[in-house]
Amino acid sequence: MPDIKHFDPDATLETVVRLFWRQGVASTGIQDVVTATGLNRSSLYATFGGKQELYLAALRRYMEQRSEPMFRRLAEDERGLPAISEFFGSLIEARCSGEYARWGCMVSNAHAGAENSDPEVRAVLDQHHRGLREAMYAALVTADHEGQLAPGADPGASADLLALLAYGVNLRSRAGADAATLGKTVTAALDSMGVRAAA
Repeated sequence: MPDIKHFDPDATLETVVRLFWRQGVASTGIQDVVTATGLNRSSLYATFGGKQELYLAALRRYMEQRSEPMFRRLAEDERGLPAISEFFGSLIEARCSGEYARWGCMVSNAHAGAENSDPEVRAVLDQHHRGLREAMYAALVTADHEGQLAPGADPGASADLLALLAYGVNLRSRAGADAATLGKTVTAALDSMGVRAAA
């Protein structure tokens, strides 16, 4: 007779996402997961595997449900620089206020943690970076077509810079940087690469 799960794996995984996102992998033991989900170890292991498998599932879920929709919106937005400005404004607001203030980004946190030594984790981080960079590039190409970029600005190099800036915003916000300071940093970075501020 098959084992019937008496819990919702999807809801459980969302709880685990929040736990790893807020606390990080190194500070989260399997007992923390048991306590947060209300499940016993055998149910967790049977459904998700060990802690590393559970973390990978949570990291992938975070990227699919939180990061990738933002990337798609940016890449498909036809406004150019205003879309990039809005992306950073929304990012700073999410990182500095509300329920997830000072949690940073689960993916950025993984970049800075020991978990990035795992090849499977690195593959997820690389996938995330490609998506972020490609979204920035698409928006910058639109900006270039709209005449919004300063003469000689390179959309490819600028996309690299903006992707790194997004990681910086995530990490600095986790360390307590305020929204106004981060906003000024974004403006300075845009100015330094020769992009005129969009109205």
